[in-house]
Amino acid sequence: MAKTIMIVDDSVSLRQVVSIALKRAGYDVIEGRDGQDALSKLNGQKVHLIISDVNMPNMDGISFVRALKQMPSYKFTPVIMLTTESQEAKKQEGQAAGAKAWMVKPFKPEQMLGAVQKLVLP
Repeated sequence: MAKTIMIVDDSVSLRQVVSIALKRAGYDVIEGRDGQDALSKLNGQKVHLIISDVNMPNMDGISFVRALKQMPSYKFTPVIMLTTESQEAKKQEGQAAGAKAWMVKPFKPEQMLGAVQKLVLP
Protein backbone atom coordinates (compact mmCIF):
# COMPACT_ATOMS: atom_id res chain seq x y z
CA MET A 1 0.00 0.00 0.00
CA ALA A 2 1.36 3.41 -0.96
CA LYS A 3 2.27 5.93 1.72
CA THR A 4 0.42 9.25 1.61
CA ILE A 5 2.26 12.55 1.65
CA MET A 6 0.65 15.97 1.86
CA ILE A 7 2.21 18.96 0.08
CA VAL A 8 1.20 22.40 1.36
CA ASP A 9 2.33 25.32 -0.78
CA ASP A 10 0.61 28.33 -2.36
CA SER A 11 2.68 27.83 -5.55
CA VAL A 12 0.89 25.54 -8.01
CA SER A 13 4.10 24.93 -9.97
CA LEU A 14 6.01 23.93 -6.83
CA ARG A 15 3.23 21.55 -5.78
CA GLN A 16 3.38 20.00 -9.26
CA VAL A 17 7.16 19.50 -9.18
CA VAL A 18 7.06 17.92 -5.71
CA SER A 19 3.97 15.87 -6.54
CA ILE A 20 5.52 14.42 -9.73
CA ALA A 21 8.73 13.47 -7.88
CA LEU A 22 6.76 11.82 -5.05
CA LYS A 23 4.35 9.96 -7.37
CA ARG A 24 7.30 8.64 -9.42
CA ALA A 25 8.76 7.33 -6.16
CA GLY A 26 5.47 5.51 -5.45
CA TYR A 27 3.76 7.82 -2.97
CA ASP A 28 0.15 9.01 -2.96
CA VAL A 29 -0.13 12.79 -2.76
CA ILE A 30 -2.68 15.20 -1.24
CA GLU A 31 -2.23 18.91 -2.00
CA GLY A 32 -3.12 21.97 0.06
CA ARG A 33 -2.96 25.59 -1.17
CA ASP A 34 -2.16 26.96 2.31
CA GLY A 35 -2.35 25.94 5.97
CA GLN A 36 -6.13 26.40 6.22
CA ASP A 37 -6.81 24.44 3.02
CA ALA A 38 -4.49 21.67 4.23
CA LEU A 39 -6.17 21.43 7.64
CA SER A 40 -9.58 21.18 5.95
CA LYS A 41 -8.32 18.21 3.89
CA LEU A 42 -6.96 16.33 6.90
CA ASN A 43 -10.08 14.42 7.84
CA GLY A 44 -8.51 11.74 9.97
CA GLN A 45 -7.01 9.77 7.09
CA LYS A 46 -3.49 8.45 7.57
CA VAL A 47 -0.85 10.86 6.28
CA HIS A 48 2.71 9.53 6.56
CA LEU A 49 4.52 12.84 6.04
CA ILE A 50 3.78 16.50 5.30
CA ILE A 51 5.90 18.87 3.22
CA SER A 52 4.97 22.50 3.88
CA ASP A 53 6.04 25.94 2.71
CA VAL A 54 6.49 28.65 5.36
CA ASN A 55 5.24 31.81 3.62
CA MET A 56 1.62 31.31 2.50
CA PRO A 57 -1.57 33.40 2.58
CA ASN A 58 -4.43 32.63 5.05
CA MET A 59 -2.28 30.45 7.32
CA ASP A 60 1.51 30.27 7.13
CA GLY A 61 3.46 27.03 7.46
CA ILE A 62 4.57 27.48 11.06
CA SER A 63 1.00 28.24 12.23
CA PHE A 64 -0.13 25.21 10.20
CA VAL A 65 2.41 22.93 11.94
CA ARG A 66 1.33 24.25 15.36
CA ALA A 67 -2.34 23.57 14.52
CA LEU A 68 -1.47 20.14 13.09
CA LYS A 69 0.39 19.08 16.24
CA GLN A 70 -2.75 19.89 18.30
CA MET A 71 -4.66 17.21 16.35
CA PRO A 72 -4.31 13.78 18.01
CA SER A 73 -4.26 11.93 14.65
CA TYR A 74 -1.33 14.01 13.37
CA LYS A 75 0.63 14.72 16.55
CA PHE A 76 3.46 12.43 15.40
CA THR A 77 3.27 13.04 11.64
CA PRO A 78 6.71 14.26 10.49
CA VAL A 79 6.82 17.63 8.72
CA ILE A 80 9.47 18.90 6.31
CA MET A 81 9.46 22.68 5.80
CA LEU A 82 10.32 23.46 2.18
CA THR A 83 10.92 27.19 1.93
CA THR A 84 12.98 30.11 0.67
CA GLU A 85 13.58 31.06 4.34
CA SER A 86 17.07 30.21 5.49
CA GLN A 87 17.48 32.31 8.64
CA GLU A 88 18.36 30.41 11.78
CA ALA A 89 15.56 32.13 13.77
CA LYS A 90 12.91 30.88 11.32
CA LYS A 91 14.37 27.35 11.41
CA GLN A 92 14.25 27.37 15.21
CA GLU A 93 10.66 28.64 15.14
CA GLY A 94 9.80 25.81 12.74
CA GLN A 95 11.48 23.20 14.93
CA ALA A 96 9.77 24.57 18.03
CA ALA A 97 6.42 24.24 16.21
CA GLY A 98 7.22 20.59 15.44
CA ALA A 99 8.95 20.50 12.03
CA LYS A 100 11.45 17.64 11.68
CA ALA A 101 13.47 18.98 8.73
CA TRP A 102 14.11 22.22 6.87
CA MET A 103 14.87 22.36 3.14
CA VAL A 104 15.64 25.59 1.33
CA LYS A 105 14.31 26.26 -2.19
CA PRO A 106 15.47 25.83 -4.85
CA PHE A 107 15.96 22.15 -4.07
CA LYS A 108 16.85 19.01 -6.00
CA PRO A 109 14.01 16.45 -6.14
CA GLU A 110 16.42 13.65 -5.20
CA GLN A 111 17.51 15.60 -2.09
CA MET A 112 13.89 15.97 -1.08
CA LEU A 113 13.15 12.29 -1.73
CA GLY A 114 16.13 11.35 0.44
CA ALA A 115 14.71 13.38 3.34
CA VAL A 116 11.23 11.93 2.71
CA GLN A 117 12.53 8.35 2.82
CA LYS A 118 14.29 9.01 6.13
CA LEU A 119 11.27 10.61 7.78
CA VAL A 120 8.20 8.85 6.34
CA LEU A 121 6.26 6.95 9.00
CA PRO A 122 6.11 3.15 8.60
